[in-house]
Amino acid sequence: MTRYRIRTRPTQPFAGERTQAIPGRGLEFYELRGYAQGDEPRFIDWRAYARTGRLYTRIFQAEAPARFTFFLDGSPSMKLLGKQVYAERVLRVLTDCAKSEGAFMWGGGRYRGQLEPVVQGPSLLMNLPRPSGVTVLLTDGLDELDWSRLLQKLRHVVLVQVMAPEELSPGFTEALLQDIEVGSRMEVGEVEVKGYQAALEQHLLRLRTTARRLGSYALLRVGDPIVPALLRQGVLEER
Repeated sequence: MTRYRIRTRPTQPFAGERTQAIPGRGLEFYELRGYAQGDEPRFIDWRAYARTGRLYTRIFQAEAPARFTFFLDGSPSMKLLGKQVYAERVLRVLTDCAKSEGAFMWGGGRYRGQLEPVVQGPSLLMNLPRPSGVTVLLTDGLDELDWSRLLQKLRHVVLVQVMAPEELSPGFTEALLQDIEVGSRMEVGEVEVKGYQAALEQHLLRLRTTARRLGSYALLRVGDPIVPALLRQGVLEER
């Protein structure tokens, strides 16, 4: 997995927002600077020389190592429909990609292969100090909390939402449902199912939009091939 890394730049920046860069050794172009004695010849921009007759050196953005803190949701809803087991597989893929930059588990120190789901769920993050670096949050996103406020508090976030196909597209029109988080029950029919799907669509849109303005986002269905899904949705990128 050394071929890939976790994307940390916003995948959907705010309108008019500019990336602030500092010069250094990296992969992304920063600016052209007049050639100075001691510059490496391999960084000379020969196209600029052909246009102007002057030597310029290509300067690249510095790549500061990122420190990733992984938060694995272990709340009751994650134990349904294979979500917890699948989320653990996703976490192992992501930590493997982040080892060279620093991978830590929330409350557990440096990642050394241990999995520590947080049974209190993401709501725990609302009342705790923001971790340094980038928070990688693996959750089904179904906790009743102010998600926009939470993501903005984390500031630099990679949100990987894990849901079961049955949650995204219920295959029933009538049922007696029980909320595993709070224990309440509700009879539902076709009207309620359609209302749920409409509300879920809006919820997913808000999560996706907010997370991509702060970092990156992916929605994974249990059973999806992990790496292709993360690459397609911009959470992973090639080094």
